[in-house]
Amino acid sequence: MGKQWCSLFIITFFELCTFTFSRLEQVTTPPLPVLPLPTYQQLKWQQREIIMFLHFGVNTFTGLERGTGHENPAIFNPVALDASQWVSVAEDAGISLMILTAKHHDGFCLWPSKYTDHSVERSPWKNGHGDVVQELVNAAKPRGVDVGLYLSPWDRHDRRYGQEKPYNEYYLAQLQELLSRYGSLREIWFDGYKGEHAPNMSYYFTDWFSMVKELQSSINIFSDAGPDVRWVGNEAGFAGETCWSTINRTSLSIGNASIEDYLNKGDPKGTDWLPAECDVSIRKGWFWHSSESPKKLSQLLEIYYNSVGRNAVLLLNVPPNSTGLISEVDIQRLREFRTAIDTIFSTNVAEKCSIKVSSQRGGTGGGFGPENVLDSDHLWTYWAPRDGDEEDHWIEFRADEGMRFNVIRIQEAIGLGQRIKRHEICVDGKIVANGTTVGHKRLHRLEEGVVHGQTVRIRIEESRGGLPLISSIGLHFDPYWHPDKGV
Repeated sequence: MGKQWCSLFIITFFELCTFTFSRLEQVTTPPLPVLPLPTYQQLKWQQREIIMFLHFGVNTFTGLERGTGHENPAIFNPVALDASQWVSVAEDAGISLMILTAKHHDGFCLWPSKYTDHSVERSPWKNGHGDVVQELVNAAKPRGVDVGLYLSPWDRHDRRYGQEKPYNEYYLAQLQELLSRYGSLREIWFDGYKGEHAPNMSYYFTDWFSMVKELQSSINIFSDAGPDVRWVGNEAGFAGETCWSTINRTSLSIGNASIEDYLNKGDPKGTDWLPAECDVSIRKGWFWHSSESPKKLSQLLEIYYNSVGRNAVLLLNVPPNSTGLISEVDIQRLREFRTAIDTIFSTNVAEKCSIKVSSQRGGTGGGFGPENVLDSDHLWTYWAPRDGDEEDHWIEFRADEGMRFNVIRIQEAIGLGQRIKRHEICVDGKIVANGTTVGHKRLHRLEEGVVHGQTVRIRIEESRGGLPLISSIGLHFDPYWHPDKGV
């Protein structure tokens, strides 16, 4: 009798195991990625959406945009400098990364470098014992705000400039100082800009980049050619209407004006993930000048829609003034900007709608349904159509009581690659917007203004890899948008 019970137990156990494994095999797996893919640091950078540039130095005191290199360090004396105020301004604006010009083209260093005396060490500020870089790091770190640095390759002061090997050694030495002295940095900014009459010499970017990654492996390197973040090709703050995060790095070179359009648009056939960063100043100039005022709110919103809203990150320059503080008029404009963004995107009309889709991977309950586009995860949960579906892929929102909106937001699950090539949006059967790429975020601010309707259908007409993966969709109302008035 005992043997019979033992046999029955064993048979039942194996049947249960078989049933369990069978059920596990039926759980729908995610689709394969479409290469190339972003790194973890690139994803984190993209999700910041807006970051801050701080242009500060001797130009702040001379009124110039490009210093001569002959400035006397004695002019640098920001008597009320308060990096905590800078960080507070960034926090209030929802900004979590601040990039400081540690050295601009004039060669003046905002930290006491042992390789030159053209620095804060020879200024009256703090009797020559000040360090702006350290002040920013000390203010930012306890509050969870990250820091990045810009070290200008073009140096109009140092006598070694124009002598290829000595100057590259000097630059690399200063780079080592910055990357080893101030803790973990999140972005290092390089450009190839130099004046028309500057000595002709080569920068050893490959050596520099290798040293950066050796000293800080998780940092993002920005330049015209990446390797982690690319320049968008202009200083207006606008990404291309088509903007791929993918590009061919072999086609890029730093300081090459002929590739600006390629940088602006990216490349659907690109083999490298190299997303775009849009640098623009809140004022006309990059440095603070007493005669200048901040851009209007409408201008900042237009920049936002054409940078963040076109799959890029906005690097907004907010220059401290000659006292060492960010000016109150700039602070007020930033507050208005943050308030406007929050006002526009805090309410999503789509959340009150019923949703239909052309198909979904794994069927109902498979984990890839349209409900994912309305949750709070805009990266790793998404609607995925069924494999092999030859029809156009679409998702439709319906509200019988009607909807009112003038902004449409679409986001892709870029952790599995950028896919969407063409899309179209209809309200009650009428086309209200269309476009090409989506990427991390695509914002359509409707040219006809506010629309009313019961159904909104977003149709994905073409995708890399065949399947679009949509992580989030929003229907929003922008009260600041009045196309009939030109603002």
